[in-house]
Amino acid sequence: MFDFLQLVRNENMKIYRRIGTWIMLGIILLIVVAVSLLTKWFSEHDTMWTVMNGIEQFSYYLITIFTVVISAESVAGEFSSGTIKLLLIRPWSRSKILLSKYISLLLFALTLSVVMFVSSYVLNLILFGYNSSPTASEAFKVLNNSHPLLYMFQVYLLDYIGLVMIVTFAFMLSTIFRSGGLAIGLSMFIYFFGLIASGLLAALDYNWVEYLLFLHLDLKQYLQSPVITHDMTIGFSFAVLAGYYIVFIAITWLIFNKRDVAT
Repeated sequence: MFDFLQLVRNENMKIYRRIGTWIMLGIILLIVVAVSLLTKWFSEHDTMWTVMNGIEQFSYYLITIFTVVISAESVAGEFSSGTIKLLLIRPWSRSKILLSKYISLLLFALTLSVVMFVSSYVLNLILFGYNSSPTASEAFKVLNNSHPLLYMFQVYLLDYIGLVMIVTFAFMLSTIFRSGGLAIGLSMFIYFFGLIASGLLAALDYNWVEYLLFLHLDLKQYLQSPVITHDMTIGFSFAVLAGYYIVFIAITWLIFNKRDVAT
């Protein structure tokens, strides 16, 4: 167990040794500060809750892009640089190496989300003061009667689940392709094309549309209504995501364990 934790630690060190990783964290903090200050100066009607919600909606896409970049390069980068051979000659199984990389990516995605939430909450608490809106319905004008802070926790949690799916998908492509650049480019293209295509196809009255992955990534929409497009429920969305997740993990594990690294 200790050896495996060391393996996860090594993978985390690879991520945080990159200057790009710290630039990503800096961009998230910069956006939080800039949006909060600009809203404070130019808006008289916003509260800390509405500003936090706006920051989350905008920054979530940036966090997704950042995690896709890191995830898509995780395995493919090792192959393109040739360091995968040095990694595989060590006394660890391929499955443990793969799992350690995957866990480090999930932790990275979680770190970005936590940094955004904490910095946004603290800064807007200082700038706007604690708003005593008793329900999220009053604070955000949504159909949800929970406390605004609890609502924000739910938003971040549901968005993180969608983020895990994107990380897993990009990680699978990173395992399939040997080029880090190709894995990143293809991951980004499929992600954005999938969002656009799913949004257009959702208007069609076909049952198969309900099983498109990208139609289920925005789980926070269920906080406003228990039933959405095509009469889908959150339970159905979780079931679809679970099916895709199993497929992504299975393909990743099979390809990585069968791949020849001699050439």
